[in-house]
Amino acid sequence: MNTVIDKPPPQRMPPWIRVKVHTGQQRESVSALVADQNLNTVCQSARCPNIAECWHRGSATFMILGQRCTRACTFCAIHSFMPEPVDLDEPERVAESAHRLNLQYVVVTSVNRDDLPDKGADHFVRTIGALRRRLPDIGIEVLTPDFKGRKPLIGKVLAERPTVFNHNMETCERLTPEIRSGGQYNRSLAVLRAAGELSAGEVAIKSGIMVGLGETDAEVETTMADMQRAGVDILTIGQYLPPSRSHRPLDRYVTPEQFDAWAVLARKMGFKAVASAPLVRSSYRADIMANEVLECRRSSSPVHAGS
Repeated sequence: MNTVIDKPPPQRMPPWIRVKVHTGQQRESVSALVADQNLNTVCQSARCPNIAECWHRGSATFMILGQRCTRACTFCAIHSFMPEPVDLDEPERVAESAHRLNLQYVVVTSVNRDDLPDKGADHFVRTIGALRRRLPDIGIEVLTPDFKGRKPLIGKVLAERPTVFNHNMETCERLTPEIRSGGQYNRSLAVLRAAGELSAGEVAIKSGIMVGLGETDAEVETTMADMQRAGVDILTIGQYLPPSRSHRPLDRYVTPEQFDAWAVLARKMGFKAVASAPLVRSSYRADIMANEVLECRRSSSPVHAGS
């Protein structure tokens, strides 16, 4: 006889987890344009809690290389396996959409494409090039997979000189094997370190983690220290919210006071810009974070992006 084990009921959402609802013509315009250009946004695919605010502001994070990932991370809402063929026209459509939305700053991310010989690096290069041809002065942030840690592929993307190179650590070392399918803690640190070395300080390096996955406060702080030593300029810390009951269960809700304490610690560690709050996500207010790093470089003093 099979024993059925019930999953624990979801924890009651605390009052500080509140998502502002924004509607209106700007949000509708972004949604319609993304659909018209047959593009994907991580805002939709990852079920980001800030989609309403960002789309209302006319900002979106484009997700290239399809809607299906070659990995199956237990926290992620994006579909896994059987990836689509690479759409060679996609970079031009991303650039056209950014132009029609009059964006000053764009974030480009992707699913993992371990099936491709270059792990998707060339598609990032083509997308950056298309954006620069269409909008020469636009700020460009890339949020990349780990490219299996291959330094030449990291260098190929950095040779295009994006404004920000982002690769997320996601969680602490202990939890990485069970949370990040195919991900390796030390390999991700090596990616960040290589990005800093290859860009010679001309590109801001960014990374982020989620909390509430089962880590301890001490493990969060150890991960922050590892990221800082790897050369990360911009740090994001946000609350993990399970996309569904089939994903990794929530371990805890972290209080706003603890997020604030980590922000203070991050500034002391030397991060140039910090966003630490429950609803912070990697691409949330990315343009503001990038500008803060530029200001920080001019003033040579760390800043805090707040929530």
